[in-house]
Amino acid sequence: MRVIEQTWRKSSYSNSKGGNCVEVADTVSGGAAIRDSRHPDLGHLSFPAPEWSAFLRGVQTGRL
Repeated sequence: MRVIEQTWRKSSYSNSKGGNCVEVADTVSGGAAIRDSRHPDLGHLSFPAPEWSAFLRGVQTGRL
């Protein structure tokens, strides 16, 4: 999946000291990509829209 460039973001709970965080970016197909903020050059994992939506629902409802 192709990532929309320049759209990587991380949680507002992340500290500004460069701690271990993940970054998320939207993909062209409506899914999401995640990567390690400390090692962005190592690539990312991509998730199609249905799987990403299911993950977010799980987090929001406390199942994850």
